[in-house]
Amino acid sequence: MKSQNNSRRSFLQKTLMAAGGIMLAPNFISCKSDDDINFNIDPTKLETKFFTEGVASFDPTNSSVIIWTRYSGNTNLISWEVATDANFKNIIRNGEVTTDISRDYTIAIELTELDANKELYYRFANVADEAISVVGETITLPIDANTLKLAVCSCSNYQAGLFNVYDAMANSDADIIVHLGDYFYEYGAGGYGVNSENAFLNRLHEPENEILSLEDYRTRYKQYRSDQSLQLAHQKKPFICVWDDHEIANDAYKDGAENHNQDTEGNYELRKAYALQAYSEFLPFSRTDQNNNELIYRTFNLGNLVNLVMLDTRIIGRDKQLNIFDYFTASGFDAATYQTAISNTSRTLLGTTQRDWLINQINSSNAKWQVLGQQVLMGKMYIPAEMLLAFGSANFNEILAELVAIKLRVLNNDATLTNQEIARVTTVLPYNLDAWDGYPVEREIIYAALADKKLVTLAGDTHNAWNNTLYAEGGAEVGVELATAGVSSPGFESFIGDDAAIISSFEQALSILIDGLNYFDASRRGYLMATFTQTEVKSEWVFVSSILTENYTAEIGHTVTYS
Repeated sequence: MKSQNNSRRSFLQKTLMAAGGIMLAPNFISCKSDDDINFNIDPTKLETKFFTEGVASFDPTNSSVIIWTRYSGNTNLISWEVATDANFKNIIRNGEVTTDISRDYTIAIELTELDANKELYYRFANVADEAISVVGETITLPIDANTLKLAVCSCSNYQAGLFNVYDAMANSDADIIVHLGDYFYEYGAGGYGVNSENAFLNRLHEPENEILSLEDYRTRYKQYRSDQSLQLAHQKKPFICVWDDHEIANDAYKDGAENHNQDTEGNYELRKAYALQAYSEFLPFSRTDQNNNELIYRTFNLGNLVNLVMLDTRIIGRDKQLNIFDYFTASGFDAATYQTAISNTSRTLLGTTQRDWLINQINSSNAKWQVLGQQVLMGKMYIPAEMLLAFGSANFNEILAELVAIKLRVLNNDATLTNQEIARVTTVLPYNLDAWDGYPVEREIIYAALADKKLVTLAGDTHNAWNNTLYAEGGAEVGVELATAGVSSPGFESFIGDDAAIISSFEQALSILIDGLNYFDASRRGYLMATFTQTEVKSEWVFVSSILTENYTAEIGHTVTYS
């Protein structure tokens, strides 16, 4: 079937789609009526070349999945095949598409009307160039699932170390990899992530400048996708992805970013448009049932077991972040001004349209588990104000030890405590207003709309592993948060050092001082394996032994079961 010559069965969308001012590369749509099998790719006459960024698949459902590649050869007519066996004896769909520079020669074919609960194999070829890709593996989901495994990751910094975490996920028994953003970093070569320990790896960013143009963003994706561990993860597992800030610029929000200077780096909206166009070229997502202005937020019914709601907490609706240090004056903390700002009912992380959509998605779902796939911590991360102000100071460890000792006495109902001592651990502030703590009014709106349904929130962004119990303002438990460590981006060890004893003490201290925090790992790189059944969610934090050598081991560092 040559779709470019058959208008009735054409599945090549030839134009970019405008979505809220952003130009997104379209998916090529293949439906069941496009299955005229009239050719076969003969791999014995072809060489594995020119598909230099590998293959990938995205957004699996019980009837659809996206398959992807990029071609760097001389001609742009690409053949593709999908089969139910690795030897391609039973081909269920094939076709030909033409790609071009408008999408940086990427190809994303959204296969629809597939049978449920299938293991699928796919490949691409260019016969004229005698080129063939590696064989990719993907799935469609069952209609009703008894168990489902999601490997959850975020924060992969090419400069910071090897992508052993991707290799570990590729070789795991996960059904799907859920990537919560910071797929790459926008900084220039030698910037964030580079240190004396990893410099020998020579993994400096390309291009060497901070990326601003469409070509810059495309080049950075191609560099990251040249990594063999990342290629293997994409080849072996389907991904469900959402962007965070670094796919555009650090601490991005609706109409700006901390790491963008309008005077020296040009128009932010143009930079954002370039960034999101490149994202859609290299990390395509399903939009067959979405309105254009919804961009990336979408829902997956995973086997009638998990209702996975992927959110955009960065680009569509987020108001500019508050900065807690803006409220410290020469005379102390301006609590009144801070309280007025943080309790502003018009401030939003999601935007009202996405928030209303989210509440409707949860309330209309009958799945056992309501799961939010989103970027930033939702749990209340309130720490003593004294600790916040002392962080990085010479006497920080001394102050931290004092606060922990007092908090333990509070928990043990020590009657000898003075009011001054109690105030030291009960005068608390959120440590990170870039997370949900900076938008508490909207968080409470979502909690109030849950009725009897409990949330499981997945989070990334911090580079560290966390487990929080989620509480509404009145103290009611509304769910649990499972937050993954980073793939390679540095964690708290970059601030407190790599001494094991100090790190352990810091982890224990935060777990004591922060109400609702059940587990915290401050220094290891890894991913989260979340196993869903009809009765429980088992969360395993998996860590790799090193990101400085290709020889590594992966081990489960902590396990939590939630029912």
